[in-house]
Amino acid sequence: MRDLKYGLGIEVAMPPAAAEAAIRASLAEEGFGILTEIDVAATLSDKLGVERAPYKILGACNPALANRALGVDEHIGLLLPCNVIVYEKGDGTAVEAMEPALMGSLTGQDDMEPIAAEARERLIRALRRVEGGSASG
Repeated sequence: MRDLKYGLGIEVAMPPAAAEAAIRASLAEEGFGILTEIDVAATLSDKLGVERAPYKILGACNPALANRALGVDEHIGLLLPCNVIVYEKGDGTAVEAMEPALMGSLTGQDDMEPIAAEARERLIRALRRVEGGSASG
């Protein structure tokens, strides 16, 4: 597991499509659904004629956590859903998730911290399952 400046990430020795399927299944085990999906590579190709390696943004949401967060601060929707990115990196794939602790630090709301901590724990478990190759899919 890598701690990034504003995210958490892993690198896996599998193609992007397999990594995407694995993280989707692993996120589901943690109560997250995918609300949005952006195929950045396809969009850049269609709109700009630019070819790039596979890169997807998945908008993951755990409804129970989102509801709790909205109860603390209605503006938290600006930071939801939690983005998870999947992109080709070298001979493998990077899978990275937004750092939920940002929600607590940006809002300055103490009541947001336990929600962000739980989201972080769930995302870490999801990433570790994919890293260990044990996500169903």
